[in-house]
Amino acid sequence: MVGALFGISMPIFWLGLLLMLFFSVQLRWFPAGGKGTLLHLILPAIALGAASSAVIARMTRASMLEVIRQDYIRTARANGLREFVVTYKHALKNAMIPVITVFGLEFGYMLGGAVLTETVFSLPGVGRLMVEGIFQRDYPVVQGSMLLVATTFVVVNLLTDIAYAFFDPRIRYE
Repeated sequence: MVGALFGISMPIFWLGLLLMLFFSVQLRWFPAGGKGTLLHLILPAIALGAASSAVIARMTRASMLEVIRQDYIRTARANGLREFVVTYKHALKNAMIPVITVFGLEFGYMLGGAVLTETVFSLPGVGRLMVEGIFQRDYPVVQGSMLLVATTFVVVNLLTDIAYAFFDPRIRYE
């Protein structure tokens, strides 16, 4: 969980700069910026996903610790089920409901963090397009970018709600 604490506390732009300094300048394993190949996307993906994956990991751990103490988990173990089955079929499935909620929220945060990541790594994207549109006072570009981001956020929240029914059969949508 030390890595999760590190991921949560490190700002996206600072992590991006550190990754670029170490892996691009010092080791020369990845390109420092731009676009073209999948190698150009590895460092931005790590920088953008570090905070969200840390929050999701901490939430999963907390939720699993809460579920693992429940009576039905003790009963499943007493019935002789293997630990793997108890953990993944019974405990994890019930622990995923709060994690799915956090995942939907973290996706929204990643949309906001994409602006910084695109700027640090010199990537073209919707966030950078929106910032340039704001500076140039190009209102249709800003409106279109905001509409795309808002629509993406709504679709992700819809998929999150649909995922609730998959993980908890008691939830039904009519």
